[in-house]
Amino acid sequence: MIRRALVLLPGGELEVRDVEVQQGKITQVSPEISSPVAQEIDAAGLTLLPGVIDPQVHFREPGLEHKEDLFTASCACAKGGVTSFLEMPNTRPLTTSQAALNDKLHRAAEKCLVNHGFFIGATVDNLPDLRQANPTPGIKIFMGSMQGALLVDQEAALEAIFAEGSRLIAVHAEDQARIAERRQQFLGNKNPVVHSQIQDNQAALSATQLALRLSRKYQRRLHILHLSTAEEAELLRQEKPAWVTAEVTPQHLLLNTKAYETLGTLAQMNPPLRSPYDNEVLWQALLDGVIDFIATDHAPHTLAEKAQEYPQSPSGMPGVETSLPLMLTQAMQGRCTIAQVTKWMSTAVARAYGILNKGVIAPGYDADLVLVDLDTYRPVLRQELLTKCGWSPFEGWTLTGWPVLTIVGSQVVYERGKLYTDVRGRALRFEADAVGTPT
Repeated sequence: MIRRALVLLPGGELEVRDVEVQQGKITQVSPEISSPVAQEIDAAGLTLLPGVIDPQVHFREPGLEHKEDLFTASCACAKGGVTSFLEMPNTRPLTTSQAALNDKLHRAAEKCLVNHGFFIGATVDNLPDLRQANPTPGIKIFMGSMQGALLVDQEAALEAIFAEGSRLIAVHAEDQARIAERRQQFLGNKNPVVHSQIQDNQAALSATQLALRLSRKYQRRLHILHLSTAEEAELLRQEKPAWVTAEVTPQHLLLNTKAYETLGTLAQMNPPLRSPYDNEVLWQALLDGVIDFIATDHAPHTLAEKAQEYPQSPSGMPGVETSLPLMLTQAMQGRCTIAQVTKWMSTAVARAYGILNKGVIAPGYDADLVLVDLDTYRPVLRQELLTKCGWSPFEGWTLTGWPVLTIVGSQVVYERGKLYTDVRGRALRFEADAVGTPT
């Protein structure tokens, strides 16, 4: 039983309530619940929100566990209020078959403190796997910023995937041909700031235009991952079909190319950081509903790897521990509301991916919850991070809304600095009739 929390109700109101949870579900939400319970949590002065669903992470297992693994990543999730995640297929081996998907699900069942789902990755020759793999939130296509089998950058190969089946397609939209051409123009330049010039706004826009064209042609459910440019946001404002969704990362909202001056290669990611103008246009698109929700694109690399000279340095940064405090700090500064943050980080994600019974605090919904402290501000400190890579691009930022307690399936998994590592999340299930799917 959670007593006296300031609860975000389904209509967006914040009101003091008691919340009863039993056997993984929310059973009552009321101003006062008198029934006796075995365990009570006094949440006076704290705010209760639905747990975050992070719809794009790279947790590196199997094959790259020196950067992160499913256990360390899920510990970081629990500390950050992330109760469910959707993970990407660029592991070793690649998640491009049912066997590889089954292996990840087995590993997660043994190791993950939070709920989990795994994308199936597209190659030029695995259409049968893309049709049949289950359970999965969708098909991930790398249109650019990738090497090897997961790079699908030719229109004919892309069209073959869009033309067959109805499963959601999520695209990393960058034009690989343009990137290769511009890489030659900047050959020998070791300043990481050129990363944003090589993989420029046009590279992102061209790929997004192509994905939208194929989605419209085949009426195919499309999700655009980590939207990063003003041009893409304006394109979607004008031409976004009802069955298309898009996401943005906190990095692309809150960091820009000025970050290279202080962070160097720690600021390097794909798609790259953009200009302050892009920040503003993306924010407005998010507020207006042109962009549907937020993902972290948590993509850790070790400090030693990031210390390599550009362009040998890898792209990517961690994010699951800081995303909720970052966005709640923006809410407390008046840039958005707490209700909007929850919509972008939980409710809309569940709706888009057909994840039933999550993202709302109401009877019958899953008891995946996070209690946050909106009155206390603390800095992001490297030594407090649980991600195996051990760093954050937001180190030193003073934030509020840090999780005090995280609940997964009615079990406390994190409480005031303590992890309960015997808790295990569940494999997520995805309804085929997710909102927005063409009929």
